[in-house]
Amino acid sequence: MRHPVRTRRFASLCLTLLFPLLTSLAHARGEGQLVNAINDYRSQPHRCEWRTIRAAQPLVLRASLALPIGFRGGLRETLQESGYQARTVRSIRLTNARDAEEAFEMLADEHCAALLDNQYADVGVNRVGDEWRVVLAQPMGGAPTSDAVSADKTLLAQVNAARAKPRMCGRQRFAAARPLSWNAALGTAAQGHSRSMARNNYFAHRDPDGRSTSERAKSAGFRGRKLGENIAAGQRSPSQAMHDWLASPGHCANLMSPMFTQVGAASASNSRSDAGVYWTMVFGAP
Repeated sequence: MRHPVRTRRFASLCLTLLFPLLTSLAHARGEGQLVNAINDYRSQPHRCEWRTIRAAQPLVLRASLALPIGFRGGLRETLQESGYQARTVRSIRLTNARDAEEAFEMLADEHCAALLDNQYADVGVNRVGDEWRVVLAQPMGGAPTSDAVSADKTLLAQVNAARAKPRMCGRQRFAAARPLSWNAALGTAAQGHSRSMARNNYFAHRDPDGRSTSERAKSAGFRGRKLGENIAAGQRSPSQAMHDWLASPGHCANLMSPMFTQVGAASASNSRSDAGVYWTMVFGAP
C-alpha cells in the first residue's frame, strides 16, 4: 500500500491493490458464517409476515456492535461509548443455537422483517456457546441522500470516460480499456468506508475495526478475487476527486487497469472532520 500523498491543502489520496483476494471474514466461532447467511438472505425478496419484502443491501460487519450476550443496558448509550453513533438500532438474542446454521434459521423464522429491513446498514454478532446476540444498526448520517447517489453515478461516468482513451499514468502507458460496470457489493463497501472515514475522522485503507479493503468487500457480498481501492479526502466534487486520482500515477493505474471489470464508489461528508469529505472507489473482477 502506498502512503497517503498530499496533493494540495486539505486534499489527500491513498490507494491499495489486492491480487489475489485471499482474506476471509469467517470466524472460528461462526459469527462470520451467520453474517454471510444473513446477507445471502437479504439479497433476494422473501415472503415475510403476510407480505413480500424486496431485497435489501448487504450488512457490514462491525466489531463495535458485538455486544455481550448478557447485555441489559441502553443500546444507543453503550454503542456511543464504543464510538458508534446509532440512528436506528435493534438487538436480538438467540438461545439454543448450536451453530451459525441454527442461529440463522431462528432469525429467519422469528425475525424475518428485521433481517430484511433496509434501514439497517451494519451488523454485530457475539456468541458464547449456544447463545447469540445480533445487533442491527444504522449509523447517524448513514441514510443515502440523493446528492450522494448522484455523486456515485457521476464517478462511474467519469471513470469510464477516462478509460475510453489511452493515457500515461506517470511513466506507464495504458491503452484504452473497456468500461467498468457498477457492482452493488463494491458500492456498499465503498459507501461504508467513506462513511467510516468521515464519521471517525481518519484517512486510511484499514478501518478502526482493523478491516482491510478485501475484508470489507467480502462482508458486503463481493465474491471476486481481484480488488483495488482508491481513496481521497478534501475534494469538494466528483470531478476534483477524479482529477486528483488521474494526476497520481498509482491511482491512475487502478483507474485504467484492464484487469478490473467492476467498480463501486461513494462519498461521505462530516463538517466536524479534518477533511470534510471523503471518497472511496473500489475496483474488482470475478
